[in-house]
This record gives sequence, C-alpha cells and structure tokens, in this order.
Amino acid sequence: MKIKYKIISLYYFTKIEKDLILELKTKLLKYENNDISGLIILGEEGINGTICGPQKYLDELYAFIKHFFKNDLNEKISFSDKKIFKKLKVRIKTEIVTMGIRNINPNSQNGDYLDPYKWNKLIEDKNTILIDTRNHYEVKLGSFKNAINPETNNFREFPKWVEDNLEKNNINKKYKIAMFCTGGIRCEKATSFLKSKGFENVFHLKGGILKYLETIEPNENLYEGECYVFDKRVSLNHKLKKGSYSICHACGMPVSANDKNKIEYIEGIQCHNCVDKFTDEDRKRFAERQKQILKKQKVI
Repeated sequence: MKIKYKIISLYYFTKIEKDLILELKTKLLKYENNDISGLIILGEEGINGTICGPQKYLDELYAFIKHFFKNDLNEKISFSDKKIFKKLKVRIKTEIVTMGIRNINPNSQNGDYLDPYKWNKLIEDKNTILIDTRNHYEVKLGSFKNAINPETNNFREFPKWVEDNLEKNNINKKYKIAMFCTGGIRCEKATSFLKSKGFENVFHLKGGILKYLETIEPNENLYEGECYVFDKRVSLNHKLKKGSYSICHACGMPVSANDKNKIEYIEGIQCHNCVDKFTDEDRKRFAERQKQILKKQKVI
C-alpha cells in the first residue's frame, strides 16, 4: 500500500528559555525514526516549521509540539504522495523568521488577525493598501489581485521597502493596510514592524495563503495563481495539491512549463533566470550533476 504523507506547517511566537531550546531540539529529532521529515526552526522568539510524515506518526509529533507550547500553532494541513523533505532538520536561530530588526515582538504588538471571509471584505475595499510580504520569485507564481509586490529578495529587505515606500512618501498612518504571506509568520512580524512605526490600522491574513486556500470556498476564492512553498513540491494549486512549477537546479528559482520551452532552458544546467549568472565551468559541473541524477533515476 502506498504511503500518503501528511504535511503540517506551523509557527508560534512565544518566549522560550535558552536552556529549553537545546532540550526541545533533541526531543524533536527522535521522531525522525518514524519516517518524519521537515524543517523546524527554534529560537528564543518561538517556533516555525513544516513537518511531513505518515499521518499516525506525524500526529504524534504534532501532539508533542502542541503540548510543549500549550497554544494554537497556526497549523496548515495538506497531503502528498511523496516525502517533501529528505530528512528532519531542527535549526536554532536568533529569529524564527529573519527580519534583522531588533526589538520587534509580535507577542506584545501586532496587527489584527483576519479570517479568510473578513479578509475578502477588507481587500475588496478600494481604500485598503494590500501588500504581499513574500519574495519576488514567490509573488511571480500567484497573489491577490491588486496586491503590491515589494520586489524583495528576502524578508530582511522588507523594512527598507517600508521606509522607502511608505514612510518617505508620508503614507497616512491611519490608512488600512492589509498584509499576507504563505503561512502567516512573515506578515504577522511585518504587522508588528509597521505598528512600531506608528501605523494604526494594520491587518494580516491569519494562517496566510495556505490557510486561506484550505478554508475558503472555491466560488469565494480571490487568490490568483499558485502558491510557492519551500519544499520539494515547489508550488501548490488551489486544492493544496502539487502545482505545475518545478525548480531550476542551477539557481533554485521556480520554472513553469512555459519557462522550460524557452531557448535558455537546459534541464539541471540553466534557465532564463540564471543564463548570465554562471561560468562555463559552473555549467560543466551542473551537467555532470544532472547526468548523475538521471543515472540514479535510471533515465540513462
């Protein structure tokens, strides 16, 4: 019988004492023996991660995590026919989502959570400023109509974008600002940052795009396109199934079926995003790696 893998994405901002973080990491890694894979980030500001495994064992791991934190973990659930990570990794970092700004604390100050239905009402208001807090290559796959794309390469660049585009342009701090991201963690921290800058009416989509697609009825769905995810699936469609995108193994950018038809695309070696970014020597290495991948897959 083919194993069906359950996937849970989760995060929670809370204070964790330093001496408990290492202990928690050790306990979490013990679950890998049950075919659990994923990436979990621990820090003094909380937990962030995506875990994957057979439902029985994944539910056991999730129950342990939930018991430890004793709170709602903003979980989003999907399923896959394949493992979406190679192994279980638990990393300890200063921030569970890296903004690079000190003293930003979503525990004490953040925007207002909105469920998908209240979110729809807010973003259909023409007076709402709608901001996608994800990276440019994620936005390219899909977003909400009329959302502003900050064109950031990573979340560290978001505060500078706010300074250059909201503060320097003297945007009225009473305007309604709605923000969203994949699973809710970046937009929650972004609302905390905007609040610290004096913006008053700041909102974010609870659980992000993933919870939105999990919850909203198809006839009320305002999200357009697919949703980029940081695992082997690359993107998810509106049914939270693997989407149509794959990854360029040279630069790591998502590529569509149309991108693969472009003259620049050579599988495993280059795509239109990176055709000018690598040397001939790099491409020789990529070609050899691709050859080994195909051998392993018994394609050649």
